[in-house]
Amino acid sequence: MYTSNTLVYTSANKSQRLPHLLLYGPPGTGKTSTILALARQIYGSKNMRQMVLELNASDDRGIDVVREQIKTFASTKQIFSSSTQSQSSKAGLGAFKLIILDEADAMTSAAQMALRRIMEKYTANTRFCIIANYTHKLSPALLSRCTRFRFSPLKEADIRRLVDLVVAQETVNIEPEAVDSLVRLSKGDMRRALNVLQACHAGSRPLPMRGQPPPKESEIKYELITNSTIYTCIAAPHPEDIRMIMTTLLATSDVTSCLTTINTLKSTRGLALADILTALAEELNKLEVSAATRVTWLEGLAEIEFRLAGGGSEGVQTGGMVGVVRTGCELMGEKGVGEKMRING
Repeated sequence: MYTSNTLVYTSANKSQRLPHLLLYGPPGTGKTSTILALARQIYGSKNMRQMVLELNASDDRGIDVVREQIKTFASTKQIFSSSTQSQSSKAGLGAFKLIILDEADAMTSAAQMALRRIMEKYTANTRFCIIANYTHKLSPALLSRCTRFRFSPLKEADIRRLVDLVVAQETVNIEPEAVDSLVRLSKGDMRRALNVLQACHAGSRPLPMRGQPPPKESEIKYELITNSTIYTCIAAPHPEDIRMIMTTLLATSDVTSCLTTINTLKSTRGLALADILTALAEELNKLEVSAATRVTWLEGLAEIEFRLAGGGSEGVQTGGMVGVVRTGCELMGEKGVGEKMRING
């Protein structure tokens, strides 16, 4: 199902040796779950506490923690371990301690420099697993000491498989179209998909009546989770709103009237310009237009997004978005009137 998970298990189980690991990739793709499942398979649930040290983003991982807590744990060797006694086939794996550093790209450079010396000094009895989202924030010295496994964003079919399982077992009242939107908007992040589903399910629970005893769980009838519920929970603009904005931009030649219509829509629907830019770029890419018009749109929208991320005024940048799209329409000329509203597929 997941290629990186399979590779990690294969490298550990077949060779009976566990190298220093570097698991990196987007959030919600199973990096932490993979290494915890592997550690539980190697040591068993009883020995996890004494054989595994896990430090995540909520812990202090400065140079003092590296010099004291991590060094103390790595320097001591486990003499008696029930995993090495009961599982003789995994004696090569159970003899090592495991240190898991989650969100390691948030560690300071001084802590990373101190960590590389500990990794090579205590490699006889300790293995490190470094988990990060971005490898360019890690020291090259750490990268060279680890075997890398990249976790790609999950495929929609894999996310749908687990979402359907959760919906069936938890009896979630949700529309099939809402499941499609949930899987698509998760963008390869399994954690995000499950969190949004849980939030929508909790929000669909009816409020208790004042003065009446709380009903039994079996008697509660949850409201139907619709497509709009998913978009509202994620705070993403609805496709109909984006289609209306795009139609207004392409069909209205008066820039002032176009800007007024979009500002009104943003105010009534509570839309953010950053979300509009992302969705609008995807919709504009579906149009059959000339190369010059497409380049004008993409370059202009990218510049507006850069200014907005740098602290630019949303009102001014909204006007810039209108100007960019209208400039591309002017490049199409008379021929573009028939082309610009034709969409692929």
